[in-house]
This record gives sequence, structure tokens and C-alpha cells, in this order.
Amino acid sequence: MRLNRTFSLALNSVIHSKLRSWLTIIGIIIGIGSFITIFAIGNGMEKSISDRLSTFQLDVINISPGFSRASSNFGFGGGGEGRGGPSASQSADVNLTDKDVSVLRSINGVMVVSKEISSQEKVSYIGESVKRNITAVDVSNWLKTNNITLSSGRLLGPADKYSVLIGDRLATTGFTKTIPLNIIIMINNKSYRVVGIISNSNDMIIPLESANGTFTDKVMTNYDRLIVKTTSKDIVDSVVADINTKLMISRHVTTKTKNFTVNAVKDTASSISSLTSSMTLFLTIVSIISLIVGAIGVANTMFTSVLEKTKEIGIMKSIGASNLDILLLFVVIAILYGIVGGILGVLVGGALSGVMGNVLGFSTGGPGRSLITGGGVITLSLAIYGVLLSIGICVLSGFIPAYRASKLKPVKALRYE
Repeated sequence: MRLNRTFSLALNSVIHSKLRSWLTIIGIIIGIGSFITIFAIGNGMEKSISDRLSTFQLDVINISPGFSRASSNFGFGGGGEGRGGPSASQSADVNLTDKDVSVLRSINGVMVVSKEISSQEKVSYIGESVKRNITAVDVSNWLKTNNITLSSGRLLGPADKYSVLIGDRLATTGFTKTIPLNIIIMINNKSYRVVGIISNSNDMIIPLESANGTFTDKVMTNYDRLIVKTTSKDIVDSVVADINTKLMISRHVTTKTKNFTVNAVKDTASSISSLTSSMTLFLTIVSIISLIVGAIGVANTMFTSVLEKTKEIGIMKSIGASNLDILLLFVVIAILYGIVGGILGVLVGGALSGVMGNVLGFSTGGPGRSLITGGGVITLSLAIYGVLLSIGICVLSGFIPAYRASKLKPVKALRYE
């Protein structure tokens, strides 16, 4: 039997069994669509987090007042703080002071110590007022311990006093009107000039010198966070150990009465990477289950098709069709299911991943030529892979029924009711 004749018979079979064909194709669409969506979201999440982690300074250590046993047990603390900690979720806050700054600066390997104070204050612009979290920073040292990307303007300088950096999200959505660069805004009735807009941020940052008189109910010598920059990321672990030891001695506390938390950025980055890998593995398993469900649907349809066409198979064999002809007929039917289901599955997966990418706030695409754009991107290579995977699954699922059909004896097939 010629291949074009085989294809014609297969296409005719699919078209004339519309309900069964579409039920099978819908199963494939769900499987491939789920696979594409989950694969794109997993890759997008991993890429987004990887891009974010690449901006982390792995030679930086954060020290904050109060000790949280829960956060240390979760794995985001540096140097194993949390062993022997208090049974309460967090001890009473004990402020960080200039005495702690002096202790930190005396530790070998510490290059810079930056101070921060945070407070919720009233921010006013063109007659509107909102409460916003504002961070006051030690500008000269802060610039050495933070990676800030500006969409416009400039960073704070040592000579700045009543200047402020604001996040682009706050600038565009925080008030009815967008806050432009070089405009004056009010923080607790004090005038601040916007000198820079921070990319992808909702922050407000002012110099520490101007916080005195701007922040209410805050003591300027009590810091909410101290940031330590080490001379190398390779010595972070030893510096964390020294910080814990020397601060415990200086603050007269033990492991049971500890009232500060030390968190190495590289430990946080490692924990996030591990969590992302686990999430990606979970999503991959879910997508595989979806594909298995689709494969079972194809196999079931093919077995049913063989049973329904048993007499037709007998007729075809009685007029000269070979076992290979019958095998190819059912394989081509499976391929048609795979092509249609794969293409529609890719389209559905592309649409879903784009929507979910927008909702989750990251791009679900990767490098390569894009087919579908929106919140996410489905690359040409991923689309082709999805269609080929669909065809492969359909052929594998339909091969056993096709093989059984090819082995039917003409006499038995003609007698089948």
C-alpha cells in the first residue's frame, strides 16, 4: 500500500471518529499544555531567581537586632545561629549601637561596616499623603555594600543631605500622579529632592544625617541593621564565626540569651538556589504525570479503534494488505493525534505560561527565537520539542495496539462481531 494511500485512510479514520478523536486530542493538549506551561514557568522562575542572585554581594553579612530561632532553623541564617536559641520565636529587640560597629570594625577581614535605620513615615506629594517605609543609610559605606540599579538620575553622594532615592513602583503607582526626577516631596513636613529612581523597587532611601528630625520615635544611635562587607567571599564563614563570638562577648550574652542575628548573604543565596531546584524538580514530576495521563488516553483510544476496525482489517488483509501496511495505518493515526494535540498543546501552554508569567512577575522565556510573547516567551526550540514529544508519546502509546492489529488473521477478523 502506498504511503499517500495509508495517510488518506488514517486521516479519514480520524475525521469520521470526531468525538473519540477530539477526546483523545484534548487529553494530549492537557498533557503537552501542562508540560509546556510547567517547563516554561520552572525555567522562568529559575532564570528570574538566578538573575536576582547574580546581583547579590556574596561577601556581605547582615546583622540585625533580636534573635529569631525559626528563621535560623529554616536555613537562612549564617554560621548556624539558632542552635541553643531561646524557645520563643524571637527574643526582645536589643538595639545595635556604635559600640557594636566598633567591635565589627576590629574583626579581621571586615572591610566596611554600613549602618541603617528604617521607619514608617508620612510621605506627601501634591496634596496626597501615604505611610511608607523609609531607610536612612550611611551613604559612603552603603554604596560599597549594596548593588543599586537606577532607571534614571543618580545615587546619593556624601554631600547630599535632604535628597532621596525612590523606587520606580512607588514613583509610578504610589500616588495619583507620577513622581518625576528632581521634584520635591515631603517626608514628615521636611522637603526632599528626588535625585534618583531605583529600578524594580518600592524603596525610599535617604541619608542617615537627615533622618534626625525626620524620623519620629527613632534614636539615631540605635540601628536597625548593620551591613558588613568582607575583603573576600571566601572568608565569609570565618568572619561570621568571629562576629558571633565577639558580639556575644561585647553584649554579654550566651547562645541561650543571644539578642542579635547574623545572616551571610551567600548562605541565603545558597538556600534560595536549593529551594528553587526542589521546586523545579517538583514541577517536572507534575508535568511527567500529565504526559503519562495523556499517553494512557491515546493507548485506550487506539485499542478501541483496533476493536472497532477489526472487520475492516480483515477485509484489507483479504485484498492484499500486508502486516506492515496495517501497522503503518495505525501508527499514522497516532502521529496525526500527536501533531494536532502537540500544536494545540503548545499554543495553550504558551498562552498559560504568558499569563502566569505576568501574574508571578517574571518572564517565563529563555534564549532563542520566540513564538509567543506576553508575560512569558515560548521559544521555537521549546515549541518544536513539545510537538515532537507529543508525536513520540502518541506513537509509543499506539504501537502495541497497532502491532496487535497487524497480526490479526484475516479469517478471524472477518468473523469478528
